[in-house]
Amino acid sequence: MISIMIVDDQRLLREGLQTILQSEEDLDIVGLCENGMQAVELASRQQPDVVLMDIKMPVMDGIEAMKRLKREHPSIVVLMLTTFAEDRFIIDAMAGGADGFLLKDMPSKKIVQTIHEAMSGAVMLPAPIASKLAAKLSVLSDSRADSFDEDKLKASGYSFTERERKIIMLMIDGYSNKQISSGLFMSEGTVRNYISVIYNKLGTSDRQAAVALLRKMLLEDSY
Repeated sequence: MISIMIVDDQRLLREGLQTILQSEEDLDIVGLCENGMQAVELASRQQPDVVLMDIKMPVMDGIEAMKRLKREHPSIVVLMLTTFAEDRFIIDAMAGGADGFLLKDMPSKKIVQTIHEAMSGAVMLPAPIASKLAAKLSVLSDSRADSFDEDKLKASGYSFTERERKIIMLMIDGYSNKQISSGLFMSEGTVRNYISVIYNKLGTSDRQAAVALLRKMLLEDSY
């Protein structure tokens, strides 16, 4: 049984989702909230498996609430509810740890399917959101990859391919393997392979140490 909380400031949408989901035998609605603050407080008590979180809400918005939930209860799967695909919300949500997005006009069967797939560990990105995220990450990685200081690279004795550079810059910006794979349209396994190669070149297997070294080597004095 998958326990679910629904968070949205529109009563009609909250109750509509509740009606759809509670008709499924393996889904259990354990709470309805109308703002992010209520969601954080109720999630601490109920410990749901999944939270469906609206983005724009009063008191505390969905992105801030999601960040607090992922910080305090990292095992909870948080799917952001949205009716639009704005770059700043996508990037903020994914960088904050969101497990994916649900479009509010999705067919009910697709919503149920998305919840199940998210529980299996997949990052859930509807096509319009995935294209926005990919475009944004591509711009970020392309422009940031150009900021590599070739002289510093040569002096340090390291050499990275263009694809490795894109991944490195997203790693430095704090993106997870899942987020990188979604944004660059690569499997998570392929991303892990690239990162393993990067680790080998740096002589470390620790992500924090690798990012610290790369940041110092490539970005120091470059901003």
